[in-house]
Amino acid sequence: MNYETKQILEAVRSGALSVEDALLRLKTQPYEDIGFAKVDLHRKLRQGVPEVIYGEGKTPEQMIGIIDTMKKNGQERILLTRISREDYRRIAEVHPLTYEETARIGIVGDMPVPDGIGTIVIATGGTSDIPVAEEAALTAQVLGNDVTRLYDVGVAGLHRLLAHKEELMSASVIIAIAGMEGALASVIGGLADCPVIAVPTSVGYGASFRGLSALLSMLNSCASGVSVVNIDNGFGAGYLASMINHMEGKTTR
Repeated sequence: MNYETKQILEAVRSGALSVEDALLRLKTQPYEDIGFAKVDLHRKLRQGVPEVIYGEGKTPEQMIGIIDTMKKNGQERILLTRISREDYRRIAEVHPLTYEETARIGIVGDMPVPDGIGTIVIATGGTSDIPVAEEAALTAQVLGNDVTRLYDVGVAGLHRLLAHKEELMSASVIIAIAGMEGALASVIGGLADCPVIAVPTSVGYGASFRGLSALLSMLNSCASGVSVVNIDNGFGAGYLASMINHMEGKTTR
């Protein structure tokens, strides 16, 4: 990969390639095929965030192989989601990493210094939603964001949420995580002046249909500015919140 990049830069220097064409080629350079995976080495250049390893369904050996490839190509901070403690122990024999069991997240490398434009607030309806919330929180932190956690502030005791109005009003993005009927997102959406990302969880009794009831409630929110990710998708919420918290103005010439 470094050799190919050098060739492109040399072509720019010699005038054989324009800066715009070089940027396009750098953004579309190929992945590295390691047999069981095609590791996207230029995702950070295209999207601003390197590839993340989704661990569920992968063997520890496969994840080790992907980490090997990423590190060989200069990626020092790597996020792994949905990994078990057994996966962590096997991977740690080859690559030192931090493991957060509640979130089922592994982190290779150190946490970055936050460089987002503001704070991401993560609120849960109940304590049972914390595993999804921690997946969102740690994802956001690995991507360089300040995070404030407001746990167990659901609508069954609305005063608990209203006690944190200052945090809600000063947030740049809010992630609202709830199961049952999923009403928390609408309440927060009606209070806040920033984007709200709703995460339905599979917490609830039988008629909640493992999160489907909360998902439909959130999709039908009457509060403006509420978007919804999939059931239990804390990673997706944390990633999207980070994108919003790192937005820069784009100008055209």
